[in-house]
Amino acid sequence: MEDIHISSEELNGVHLHLYNTNKFKTVSIMLTMKSPLQESLITARALIPHILNGGSILYPNRKLIQQKLDKLYGATLLLDVQKKGEDHSIVFRMEIPADKFLDDSASLLKSSLELLHEIVYNPLIENGGFHSIIVEQEKRSLKQRIDSIHNEKMLYANVRLLEEMYKGEPYQIPAFGRKEDINSLDAISIYQAYENMLQTDRFDLFIVGEFNEDQVKLMVQNIFCEQHNNEFMKGFSSAGVTVNDIKVIQDKMDVKQGILLLGYRISSTIQDEDYEAARVANAIFGRFPSSKLFRNIREKESLAYFSHSQMESNKGLLIAMAGIDFIHYERVVEMIREQERAMKQGEFTEAEVEQGKGMLINLLLEAHDSPVGIMDIFIQSVDSGLSIDIHDQIQRISKISKADVICAAKKWKLDTIYFLNREE
Repeated sequence: MEDIHISSEELNGVHLHLYNTNKFKTVSIMLTMKSPLQESLITARALIPHILNGGSILYPNRKLIQQKLDKLYGATLLLDVQKKGEDHSIVFRMEIPADKFLDDSASLLKSSLELLHEIVYNPLIENGGFHSIIVEQEKRSLKQRIDSIHNEKMLYANVRLLEEMYKGEPYQIPAFGRKEDINSLDAISIYQAYENMLQTDRFDLFIVGEFNEDQVKLMVQNIFCEQHNNEFMKGFSSAGVTVNDIKVIQDKMDVKQGILLLGYRISSTIQDEDYEAARVANAIFGRFPSSKLFRNIREKESLAYFSHSQMESNKGLLIAMAGIDFIHYERVVEMIREQERAMKQGEFTEAEVEQGKGMLINLLLEAHDSPVGIMDIFIQSVDSGLSIDIHDQIQRISKISKADVICAAKKWKLDTIYFLNREE
């Protein structure tokens, strides 16, 4: 397996991360703007990337931006907002053909970076704010996206669990914001949030593909010439929050099967020493089809249509989930708690530990085979401060013992049980 050798440096306050490799025929670009979660800004920030993509000074509408992308040999541009731990990120992703595959003397990478800069830094402005027509259009679109969550029952249940589990904390708000906040936002207030983003966010630019590193560094220094903040402030932390009583929440909708979520505060994040042990514990508990939740609830008892668990690596959160018939609610809750107790009491074998570690290592190896996977590894390295070297990463997983897994599992505290039930 080829090692990932990343060149990282700060240029004008932008944190540039380069992985020069010939294993892909494309060059992938990702620009992230990260800020601590702030309840007053999340909804405005969720609108910002879509407003920026609605038109710039050189390309005053979405159609002209798309035409420019088409001229860049069909370059793609994707926008997103993400919530990771206590941070909120605005994300722009581009993918272009590598320059060496083109019969063109001009650098496609340079042109793509110029377009990305144009969209992010040169929006259409009127009367001290964003263009009002674009703003109103994107406000309507965001309302529609939020309304559509009711049709995606698993996503809806996840949003509701986090709202209840983290009530009173910034993390309770989805990355895409709240519908009730949209009407109070206008072209000026969103533009003020945008200016705040430029002044205070941490900017990371990731580029994966084949290129001349020195030339790319010079491109970035010349194109992203604004001076950015590099004193990133940490947001709210719930590390000291204690769980007293388990909250039990039920919503009722027109659904054909119940969706059950158990939210645990696990006190292990990517910054913690026992993070890999917690990952192995989750691998045994519910992460894979070989895990306890799937084998016992889905296969052995046939009580669930699906049953698994997932960790949020930046938050110290684990969610066990199952799709079930409504009459099986109490029994499935009981069985998930039984598997939780089994993890804490060490009722699993050394073979299960080795299998869990092996599957996590396979996921790591698979991530190295795609630009998106490599960028995710980049981000985890930035968040954790740990080595990105694949041998170091494998070693961190491989050295986990059964005792480490038990110790990590004992820190799990069930906070909230959420059930999406049917209407009477």
